Amino acid sequence: MIKNIIFDVGMVLVDFCWQKVLENLGFEGDLLKRVAAATVGSPAWGEYDRSKKSDEEILAGLIANDPELEPEIRLFWDHNRETIRLYPYAESWVREFKEKGYRCYILSNYSRRTYELTREERPFEELMDGVLFSFQVQQVKPERAIYETFLKRFGLVPEECVFLDDSPKNIAAARELGIYGVQFTTREAAVEELRKLGVE
Repeated sequence: MIKNIIFDVGMVLVDFCWQKVLENLGFEGDLLKRVAAATVGSPAWGEYDRSKKSDEEILAGLIANDPELEPEIRLFWDHNRETIRLYPYAESWVREFKEKGYRCYILSNYSRRTYELTREERPFEELMDGVLFSFQVQQVKPERAIYETFLKRFGLVPEECVFLDDSPKNIAAARELGIYGVQFTTREAAVEELRKLGVE
């Protein structure tokens, strides 16, 4: 029986609208693709979420991916806060689960810097029974360690949990530990998948 709903944040409770931000900065075509490849599409972005290095080191790593675009990469870095936008349904959806007796949690890749910059976009956080962001433990999904840390920290039984995440790799990693997984595309689709698992 599922008792715990675990949420990823980006693309589940908030929009990670990096492409729109790049477009708003005037980037298009090959330039947009190159800036994206050097930042959000690079392994260095995963290290941003891990936040083991300083912000200056992380930024240097992004620039090193495409040194010719240092000004553009720095500009995107300066507008990082704008990449996170709260989905209108997020807070009320979490409240619905809480009112039905489910315990709600967050397990999300999220950088220390973005966390500080986007507090106002996460009003749902105060509703949670437990929260674990990657920067807090310097572990990232889909590494097995962060799931184990999460379960241990909150004393959860995997078979009593369902995890909502947009990434197939992150869902697969959760399932390996016995957690039910729902790959998130839309709220409506997720609700239907949750019903199949007995979650109303």
